[in-house]
Amino acid sequence: MKKPIIYTPLKNAKRIKLFIPYELKEVRKQIKAMDTSFWHPNQKLWSVVNSRENMAIVKHILGNNYIIKQDEKFTAVKKRSLNKSAIEALFALEKTLTLKHYSLSTINSYKNMFEVFLSKFMDRNLKEITKEEIESFVYQLIKEHRVSISYQNQLINAIKAYYEHVLKLPREYYEIDRPKPNKSIPNVLSKQEVFRIINQPKNIKHRAILWTIYSAGLRISEVVNLRIDDIHSDEGYIFVKDSKGKRDRKTILSPFLVELLRDYFREHRPSFWLFEGVTGGKYSVSSIRAIFRTAVKESNSNPWSTVHTLRHSFATHCLESHMNLRYIQNMLGHESPKTTEIYTKTIQINNKHLSSPLDEILRNNQKKQ
Repeated sequence: MKKPIIYTPLKNAKRIKLFIPYELKEVRKQIKAMDTSFWHPNQKLWSVVNSRENMAIVKHILGNNYIIKQDEKFTAVKKRSLNKSAIEALFALEKTLTLKHYSLSTINSYKNMFEVFLSKFMDRNLKEITKEEIESFVYQLIKEHRVSISYQNQLINAIKAYYEHVLKLPREYYEIDRPKPNKSIPNVLSKQEVFRIINQPKNIKHRAILWTIYSAGLRISEVVNLRIDDIHSDEGYIFVKDSKGKRDRKTILSPFLVELLRDYFREHRPSFWLFEGVTGGKYSVSSIRAIFRTAVKESNSNPWSTVHTLRHSFATHCLESHMNLRYIQNMLGHESPKTTEIYTKTIQINNKHLSSPLDEILRNNQKKQ
């Protein structure tokens, strides 16, 4: 029988990861009962908050029947100082993406990834680099640095963007093998957890930001870009301008949120952006993340949730309320209904929400008897 594994946390790690074999049901039950325990379906691991007390409790539960392994970490990919031609190539990529109206975050991500590529090939004529050489380079990063699937995809996207948009080379040049994507299900909070988190902040601006994100299913980049004029209280909708994919859309405006925003407006008097910083201008994304992390910690909610989890939770709770999938798709700003359909997998499966066909069969037969 396999033994449980305790993964020694890395420096500053917030969680202790645990592997509990399926056969050890009683052990798993005790780990699950710990206050901060959480199951990670993609990794097939449990975790608890990293503390001396929790480590002692875990070891006590497992007795002497466990293995200790060092948790793995991606090795940083080193970059070299770029030469003149490489700097020009990097600038050409930035210029092209800017003219195509890519978002600032996407441009910065592509530049960062393309710099990794240039660190390897800047002494070569980029037009002469073969598809096989690029694939070998990506393979080397995976083997030596254990880069993630997300990192690999971003790197390939940046390389494709340069060869396709800057050098205008034929598309078949970019047909680089991609990793099979993980078919993961978004993390979702319960309605009770959402209530605790979004009401945790005492500061009315902080509370209004979290209410807005959840009630309208917004991305964090969308809430910081909301203008006062985007709140259409009479018509009952929020206008989201230039969201992901450069698409405008409308999403729902809760009457309860309207009341909270009015109280917030009277107290803070923003001038243009709905949520502004101390010195004016847009409220920062990093500040919103800090507000959310504090609210999660103080409300003792799911420690692995992020601001984006509120958007996932909005979509799931809309489905649980039997809202039409097409409406949800439009409110989230998804181009394809297949993207929205992922939330059909996050709905809770239990007899409080659904009924088995057995129930109907038995009820009908009981009536006949």
